[in-house]
Parts: sequence; C-alpha cells; structure tokens
Amino acid sequence: MPKIDVNQAIFYDLVKSSWKTGEEFEEALICAKAELDSDFNDDSLPLQERILKIELNDTNRPDLWSTAGLARQLKHYHSGKAPDFKAYPFFSRPGEMKKASRQVMVEPSVAPVRPYLAGFIASGKTLDDPLLRDLIQAQDKLAFNFGRRRRSVSVGIYRNSLIEWPIIYKGADPDQAAFVPLQGEEKLTLREILKQHPKGREFAFIQEHEAIHPLLVDSKGKILSYPPIINSADLGAVQVGDSSFFVELTGTDLYALNLAASIIACDLADLGFAIEPVEIVYQSETPFGLSYVCPYYFQEPVFCSLGRIEKFLGEKLSPQDCMAALSKMGVYSEEAEDAEGGESQKGRGVRAWPPEYRNDYLHAADVAEDIMIGRGLSSFTPQRPRDYTLGRLSPLTLLSRQLKEIMYGLGYQEMIYNYLGSRRDFVERPQRSGEGIIRISNPMTESYEYLRDGIIPSLLLSESVSGHSVYPHRIFEIGKVAFLDREDNYGSVTRQFLGFLEAQGESNFNTMAAQIQTLFYYLSKDYKVEEAIEGSFIPGRAAAIVYNGRKIGVYGEIHPQVLENYGITMPCTAAELDLEALL
Repeated sequence: MPKIDVNQAIFYDLVKSSWKTGEEFEEALICAKAELDSDFNDDSLPLQERILKIELNDTNRPDLWSTAGLARQLKHYHSGKAPDFKAYPFFSRPGEMKKASRQVMVEPSVAPVRPYLAGFIASGKTLDDPLLRDLIQAQDKLAFNFGRRRRSVSVGIYRNSLIEWPIIYKGADPDQAAFVPLQGEEKLTLREILKQHPKGREFAFIQEHEAIHPLLVDSKGKILSYPPIINSADLGAVQVGDSSFFVELTGTDLYALNLAASIIACDLADLGFAIEPVEIVYQSETPFGLSYVCPYYFQEPVFCSLGRIEKFLGEKLSPQDCMAALSKMGVYSEEAEDAEGGESQKGRGVRAWPPEYRNDYLHAADVAEDIMIGRGLSSFTPQRPRDYTLGRLSPLTLLSRQLKEIMYGLGYQEMIYNYLGSRRDFVERPQRSGEGIIRISNPMTESYEYLRDGIIPSLLLSESVSGHSVYPHRIFEIGKVAFLDREDNYGSVTRQFLGFLEAQGESNFNTMAAQIQTLFYYLSKDYKVEEAIEGSFIPGRAAAIVYNGRKIGVYGEIHPQVLENYGITMPCTAAELDLEALL
C-alpha cells in the first residue's frame, strides 16, 4: 500500500486543525482509510521539519497520496461543509471549455508509442523546500503506483519562464535526438540515455523496444524532456525559489492521465498556486475531441437508490442523511428519482458527482460506501447475527488430506512451491505446449511472469538441484494450478492438482502405473487409461488417466531431453491429476 511523508506544518495549515495525541490523529485518519506509520510527534524538531509517515490502505484513491490531498479529505470530513460542485473554477467541462492562452501541439508521430498528453501552468507562489519535496513526492507516487511505473502515466515539471510556447509533443529518432539530461553533464542521444543514465536504465523497459521515442520541445526546438524517462537539465530543473512552472503528464490512458493532472492541479490550488489552463491540440480524434483544455472534468454522476443503501448498510437513511454523509467525503450530491446503471426501475435516492480529483465511482455501491464512511462506522447500531452456520472442512480439503496420507504411505515427501515462475521453467524446459498458460501483463520480473498450469515443472525444478542426495527421490505437492478457459466467466480457472515425481535407476512406466493403481485403490475409485502424447514424457511411455469418461491426469516416463534441460542425470517418472474432477 502507498506510504507518504507529510510535512506536519503544511498539513495542519491546510486542515485548519491539529491533534494532540497519536490516538486522536489515528481516529481522524479513518475517513481516508489511512493509519499512522511512525511516532506521532517528534518534539526534538521544529514544527516546520516534523514529518508524519502515513500509510494509505486503499489504492482506489490516488488523490490521497499527497499532503494536500489527505488534508483536503480530513478538512471536508471534520467540517461537514457541503462542497461546491464547481469548487475549482479553472476546470473545463464538456460543452464548457475555458479559454487558454497556451497550447501543446500533439503530433501524429507520437501516437504509436505514447499518444496522450495533459498539462497546466501553476504560478503565483514561490516554491520553498518543503513544498518542492511534497510536489516531487506526489509526482513519484502517481507515476509509480497509479501510473504503473510510468507506463500509463508519467509526470514532468518544467520552469515556465524558460519555455517558448507553443510546446510540441512528437516522435523522434532515438539515435538522432540528443540533449543534456537532468543530473547529467554531457549531451546524450535518447538511446544513450537508456543505457547510461540511472533513470534511463531504470525505465528503459518502457521505450527500448520502440523505433520512435516521444520527445517534448518548445517552439524554438529546445528540449523539455524525453517522456517518460528524464527531463532536460535546463528547462526541466525546477528549483527552490521558482514561482511559475509547467506541469506535464504523458501516457497511454487518456482518462488516467487527466485524473492525475486533476489531482496535481487541485493539490497546487489548495496550496495557494494559481492554475492556468492549457489547450491540448491533437490532429486525430480522441475521446475528448480534437482539442480540449486541461484540467478537464470528465467524470459522470452516479445515482444510488435508498433501497441499495438500506440493503448494504442495514439501516434506512433519508436522502438528507445520505447527502450530509457525502458532504463529509467531499462529494456534491442531490436528491433524485432515477434508475441505477443497468436497472430499469426508478426509485428515490441520491445522485452524486465525484469531485474533480476522484474517478472511483464505478457503481452505485461506491456511493453507498462513501455514505457509510461519511456517516461513521460507530454511528451504526451493532446487530447480533441472525443466521448461524457450522464450520466444516470442504470435500476438496478432506480429499486433499486423504491423498497426503496415501502419498506419505507410498514413501513420498511433501513439497510446497511458488505458483509464479518464468516461461523457461514452466513451458520451455519441460517441453509443454504453453497453450493455456496465463501470462501476467505487468510482471515485476520475468522470473515471476507466468502462472503455472501444472505441478510437474515445479517438481522437476526441485529434482534439478537434488543430485547430491541419496536416491531414490520421491516428492509430491498438492496445490493450485491455473489455465485459460474461454468458457469460464473470468476467462480462466483455478484447480487443485496432485503432482508427484520419482527419481531412481529402476524408475519406469510400470512402477508409476502401479502407484497410480494403489492411489485409486485407496480412494475406492475406478479409472481407465489411454495412450497420451505429452511433451514432457517419452512417446509410447505415457498414459492419460480417465475418470467418468473425462481425462483428469497423465503419468509416464520423463523425456531424456527434458531431463537434460534441467541437468537431471537420473531417470524420472511423474504424474499429475485434477483432484476436483474426483469429487
């Protein structure tokens, strides 16, 4: 979960309140789903230097990941004052565009790699060290957590006084375009930045495979930055004492991009900066049109019926009660009679407009949740449970425990493995087809990029590092596997599997067949076998296990090439079967 450092003096000034004890402050943070992550008050430091470390327990509210955003939420909650629907007058809205004297021109050449941009100008207040640190922290949290390590959203801040407008956002040849990057001393091409600059190496995975790279320049051709990697050393070096700067965001998700821009703009406005809108001009159509003025309010109101609120919260609330609770969450709302999204029947309820810095209202249930938090959990009367159930083990758990006892009796040792791994370990080395394997779209490392679709690869990994141990080796695991399934609602299924492996000089198809027979004998279940062709097994020495007319598993002798892939020098037999199919 996100953690932020909050300057205590700035925070108290924004909230217009203070707390004497950590317990009081912890209670106040409940409305933001946050908690104190350090000592509350360090009297050894001046107030201006005291830092509150706070952990946020909800990733749906990126607007809370800054000093100003968190202060805004607490101020609304403890004042209970209903917010103005248009609390921030610098926002453009559909059919109500603000006038903008500055423009950013987005060229079609950047569309294939990083097509969208948002931005605005902040001025009228001088940046001091605490403000600059907080601004950089908000920039980093949004880009790393909300922006998926800068893939979908990145943030750049520039000295506005040095920029010749309009700004051009375009694609560039990474081997030709060059500039001096921030914290650098020599001019480097974009390709060289990815290889030599610390930030370039850290975020090279975003751009290195592209033929065209994004570039931000002013009307005189001076380079502002190489999004999303690094700013230039001159225009992009915002410092203490600056009083006017351009905030730019680029990315692949237009809605996430503009939400992040809205969050930063509202934070700066709360801190006393004047926000000047900027027009973003495209040459092809976007969901916001050919051009729009940023910051831009794109959120839609959400209706929630009183019936749903009663169902979720357990109490009947009036529209006025709901509106008062939403006001404490900073949400403007009105009493209305309408139908919820996807429903046809109308009813009484409230229509809520998410504030400019929020876009987490995906369903009427989100409105009900804010009403619950705004009213306060302690305000709801506790109720005793009306229905009682007896806890008991599921049939699958009972079967798994029975199988473990059988495997122990057959001389096998239980293993426990990670469910995540690399394609090399789950597909290539065991020579599996990989047709149904699930790949994670945004893995932290290629070592944990795939979700296993069988247990045998995990067993082979153990055997590959066990050559020094006395033979025979007999290991097993009962665990989860997952694979793609187009017929399932979620497109994938998770199943409980048993997998076991034997390694010794005399291990062969017949010994494994005898163990399968023993297994089913103690389960009191009948099965059949059919010839199977599986990449991990020797052709003609593998069999499919058929139960109730359905293939539920496979066993046989591991192919010599597979053994060589793992560096295993002893013959191995293995089996795996779907336990849920036996129920």
